[in-house]
Amino acid sequence: MRNRSYGILGLGHFGESLALNLAKLGADVIVIDKNEDKIQNIANDVAYAVQADVADLNALKSIGLKNVDAAVISLTTDINASLMAVLNCQELNIPRIYSKANNAQHARVLKHLGVDRVFNPENEMGKQTAQDLFGGSFFHQLNLSDDYTIAEITPLNSWNNKTLSSLDIRKRYGLNVVAIMTGEDNININPIPNDIVPPNSKLVVLGANNAIENYNQMV
Repeated sequence: MRNRSYGILGLGHFGESLALNLAKLGADVIVIDKNEDKIQNIANDVAYAVQADVADLNALKSIGLKNVDAAVISLTTDINASLMAVLNCQELNIPRIYSKANNAQHARVLKHLGVDRVFNPENEMGKQTAQDLFGGSFFHQLNLSDDYTIAEITPLNSWNNKTLSSLDIRKRYGLNVVAIMTGEDNININPIPNDIVPPNSKLVVLGANNAIENYNQMV
């Protein structure tokens, strides 16, 4: 059985974090961005990193983007490029397409184009995305594919005040911690191994569906 494959178009903070965590799970990740420095910084951590214009259909074809299972378009500063990236992904018949939006109008256009899921703008990520996308103890979650999901979990009591590296959550539970949330307005995106898990916090994790289900049964 082949690995799941994902295309990340645009390497903002969210796009980079998502690409790295998917790669850690064993997925084949293609990242595309016009910024050469960003591409070089992530090249050793993903299957394929390419400096290219996501609005260029021929470039995406030559990269082989049509073979991915899902594409995430994380561009927000250039709305035209974002919309062209969506149309290009549809032209390539990519099964699942997700995108971030710069504002409400951008979001409406993306939804009209048939994007499977639209993310909230970057400046709302700390609060709104946490509540809408990741909140509610599995009542809200993002299904990246039939195999992988991003969801919010409640840490075990034994995790309180311990570092992520000491807990080794990925090895023990098959979950990659994407963010630590301590209240509605305090969210640590892409935490480092030395960050601790505070009491009464929530973790946003990315993992295989069965890993998340298994953890949910433990809580």
